[in-house]
Amino acid sequence: MKYEKAQNILPQSIIEIIQKYTDGAYIYIPRKNENKKSWGENTETKKYLKTRNVEIFNKYSTGISIKSLSKEYFLTENSIRRIIRKQKNNCIRDFGS
Repeated sequence: MKYEKAQNILPQSIIEIIQKYTDGAYIYIPRKNENKKSWGENTETKKYLKTRNVEIFNKYSTGISIKSLSKEYFLTENSIRRIIRKQKNNCIRDFGS
């Protein structure tokens, strides 16, 4: 999101209408629904986190402790537990067992 001067993109008549409701304030105009992107769509972050979480679950499954994983990934033990729980649920859902 970037800031644009209203004078550069809107006709003066629309600016005057907006000023009736708010004068000198910043306003946010949301994207159209068809232009919205889901979180992580523009970057590799979503893919990275998914890979990391599977890696954490696999290491936990081989016997590495939550405390060790917490230190290795710089996450709290509660975060590691949450990741493991979600990965277990994904396995159950994917394999139906």
